[in-house]
Amino acid sequence: MNSDATQVCVVGAGAAGLYAALSATRLGARVTLVSATPLAGSSSYWAQGGLAAALSAEDSPELHLRDTVAAGRGMVRLSAAKILCDEAPAAVEDLASLGVRFDADRRGRLALGLEGGHSVRRIVHAGGAATGRRLIRQLSALVAQDDRAEVLEGRRVTAVLGAEGRATGVRLEDGAGITSAAVILATGGAAALWARTTNPPGAIGGGLLLAYHARAALADLEMMQFHPTAVVAPDGADGFLVTEAVRGEGALLLDAGGDRFVDELAPRDEVARAVQRRMIETRSDSVALDMRDVDPALFPNVVTALRSAGIDPEREPVPVAPAAHYMMGGIATDLYGRATLHGLYAVGECSCTGLHGANRLASNSLSECFVFGARAARAAVGEPPPGHPAGDRDRSGRDPLAEPPPSPSPPSREALWRQAGLERSGDGLRALMDDPYPLVRLIAACGLVRTESRGAHRRVDYPATDPALDGRHARVLEGADPALERWD
Repeated sequence: MNSDATQVCVVGAGAAGLYAALSATRLGARVTLVSATPLAGSSSYWAQGGLAAALSAEDSPELHLRDTVAAGRGMVRLSAAKILCDEAPAAVEDLASLGVRFDADRRGRLALGLEGGHSVRRIVHAGGAATGRRLIRQLSALVAQDDRAEVLEGRRVTAVLGAEGRATGVRLEDGAGITSAAVILATGGAAALWARTTNPPGAIGGGLLLAYHARAALADLEMMQFHPTAVVAPDGADGFLVTEAVRGEGALLLDAGGDRFVDELAPRDEVARAVQRRMIETRSDSVALDMRDVDPALFPNVVTALRSAGIDPEREPVPVAPAAHYMMGGIATDLYGRATLHGLYAVGECSCTGLHGANRLASNSLSECFVFGARAARAAVGEPPPGHPAGDRDRSGRDPLAEPPPSPSPPSREALWRQAGLERSGDGLRALMDDPYPLVRLIAACGLVRTESRGAHRRVDYPATDPALDGRHARVLEGADPALERWD
């Protein structure tokens, strides 16, 4: 492979993709970064949460691990969680060295926030609830200036290409091919498949389908986390996420009678279901998030967005209700982001290391982007050069110039919200098996095989958690039914 050839092709320009690309170039590799949106236009840009890392004297990686495991409801892959908790502090230090300015107190020490499920303050923010914006702006600028990185903006990948049982590159929408020794998918999640969501419209699991059609395994697709505090509003603010950090600073959840009904800092699955139950009991379409005693200077972008929607959080409670927020399943990977297809990697929300189990601990996801983005880059730069050019055919055996699969229709999104929302049943999941969008069918299939309630997956026909399914993950390959298997 000549010195100008692409060694690593990264698909996606969110936090995970940008950091993986930078990690690879710092190791001397030439990288092509493909982004369907302009740089700084990804879902990560809107992330309000921070990075979870054990950085204070009162904290430790062991305590962080304990909280992660507890939140994950008996399904966390311990090896992945240990790596995250051990390596997150170094990731924060590295980001700071790259120019990311994290919030600090008057003495110059990192200002650490508290979120649900965490036993101590360990959330690092940048610009209050504008962490994603700060991170993406800085990392995008660094990638754009990097001589070893070629950035293709506004370009969409339609297939993972391969030969002899390994990925050898990607096919773009215009038919062009990129040959590379490794492909890293960092395409984000699939929460926008649900009718009510906190995610931008493009978060429909495109990267998961790329991997699936390339014969790579997916896992835990039934595990969608519903955020309890998404704004209920008649205009463009509907679904706007009010960060959990406001509850860490004292915001309360109140029902129609003005009464508290839940521990605001319990893990997300508990809070989201409590909100839904109270809405049903009171026949309301929302509950109230009372931020009136929270310093608005801590969350300037949240306050500005709410006021733009006609809600003044300093004077009135904010109407909120659950919405699909974060997919804990994705492309099944090992602890270096390797998918089951040689040469293919996945990082960030499109991946599934088993770290989050059945319920993600708040702010572990951004930390995951950087910890596993760096690990995937280290492994990817060691891949051998591809033996075949990327112009042959995609891994699915289909015509590589064929039209990309259609986006999910509004009826598909409504059906997924109705049949695979905070509560689901076997009958409802089976009804989704005829849906025209393939990822909807795969989500339903994984939900059917998990005959229990655990974390984000609550089946009304199997309301109990089955101890026999502790540590088991729903894994699915193209052409086969999902199967539950135990990961280390």
